[in-house]
Amino acid sequence: MIVLLFRLLILVAVIMLLYTVYKYLINPNRKLEVAREKKDFFFLDEPDNIKKNFLMTYKGFIFEGEKYLGTTENSFDVVNISIHAHYPGELKGLERDDLYFMEEEVLIRYPHATIEWKHPIDKLLINK
Repeated sequence: MIVLLFRLLILVAVIMLLYTVYKYLINPNRKLEVAREKKDFFFLDEPDNIKKNFLMTYKGFIFEGEKYLGTTENSFDVVNISIHAHYPGELKGLERDDLYFMEEEVLIRYPHATIEWKHPIDKLLINK
């Protein structure tokens, strides 16, 4: 009887371990961090939740976008997005074309939005 109970406990422990590993692997924040380390582009967002900001990483930099709801011709939609860098002091090497790429990616997801970049990124766009 004790042996059977011990085997059951081991089975439950293995199942819990596999579940924990699975949850770790599909965690979107982990995917964002891996993309940041690899200097790839990754867009983390909950499109159905307007109140939750989105995160994106590109070339090792992390940006956060605040979504604002407004009206379009036919519906309520995200009409304004304000984007800022998490660590603005570390933006060395970021180019204007990189900002245009990120804007295109945001506009794919939110086509009715106007994008406003926060300081110091807005200065790069002004100095055309």
